[in-house]
Amino acid sequence: MFMKDKYSIGIDISKSDFKACFAMISSNQSITIKGSRTFSNTLKGFESFNNWSNKFQKGKRPLIFVMEATGSYHEHLAWFLYRKKHQISIVLPNRAKAYMVSLGFKSKNDKVDAKGLANMGAVQKLKEWSPISKHLYNLRQITRHLEDLQIIRTSLLSQKEQTVFAMYNLKTVTKSITNTLKTIDKQIANCKKQIASIIEKDKKLSKKVAYITTIKGVSTITAAIVIGETNGFALINNVKQLVSYAGYDVRENQSGTRTGKTRITKKGNAHIRRAMHLPAFNTVRYLKTFENLYSRVYKKSGVKMKGYVAVQSKLLRMMYTLWENETNFDPNYQTSGIQKPKLLCSVASIEAQTKETKTAPKAIEAALDELPCNQSPKVLCSVV
Repeated sequence: MFMKDKYSIGIDISKSDFKACFAMISSNQSITIKGSRTFSNTLKGFESFNNWSNKFQKGKRPLIFVMEATGSYHEHLAWFLYRKKHQISIVLPNRAKAYMVSLGFKSKNDKVDAKGLANMGAVQKLKEWSPISKHLYNLRQITRHLEDLQIIRTSLLSQKEQTVFAMYNLKTVTKSITNTLKTIDKQIANCKKQIASIIEKDKKLSKKVAYITTIKGVSTITAAIVIGETNGFALINNVKQLVSYAGYDVRENQSGTRTGKTRITKKGNAHIRRAMHLPAFNTVRYLKTFENLYSRVYKKSGVKMKGYVAVQSKLLRMMYTLWENETNFDPNYQTSGIQKPKLLCSVASIEAQTKETKTAPKAIEAALDELPCNQSPKVLCSVV
């Protein structure tokens, strides 16, 4: 199949500057490096970079900018390129690393990484990046800050306990930790107020959060984390994609006759998985549907956490469904396999038909797969 020439620019970005590599793949699949250069990670550097990239581009050949997700250092450049109507793809560092290993790159530096990303963009069809809305971006920032504060608080509580039980307890250290904990608690309370304020200001968001929190055990904070991390499920088209995005998809471990243990990939958003941990315990405790799922997985695997992880995945899918359908959670709803079977016909009608029909001799008794089928209509249509 004939393939048109394609341009790709790989960008390895850091706090102060970024390396760019311009590559072109031709119709015969050969890759040519047109140039490489270093720019400052400032608005002036962005303008210079844009002019430099336009110098190499000829005609209307497709151009893609590829960069790694490096904290928040890449965000300003990504926004700049997006406003210039460029196609951008942001890949996870582990994916970029795996691709470069496959190319046989032995060295690692910024210039080599930029070249590898340029090759990746030229050869592969990467997912196009689109920015998160400012409103949900702020929500995500606050929920992540809250998560950091909670981690610090847990660490300080552990330190305080160790100082109390130490052989020689230095009271000044214990007092310092206690005062720091009070400050952290105030900041945590402030973060929660800000999250509630952001949600209340947006009527549509507030309404949808209310749907999600009808699940007993799911708080407003949990809903805010999931919504902020998924950009309000804007890029999620189905539950399978959501499960993969959160890293709950199962990795098979089978080869030939050997079947190893299966685990979730964890190749996804860790913030979502952390947020779903405690709600899973609550829903198992209060809701029969999730309790049944937990019991079934635990009975099969013998590992409690596998049961809770299955509940986390199901709970996340349920939150997405309530968001999309704009409906409250029904605790009496049961999924397929758990519903009570419905009668396909009444017992009385079958008995009436049986009286009118002559019974076959025992020698030629009705059979299914050569097994006798002499049960009464009541047994066949009974609901267990």
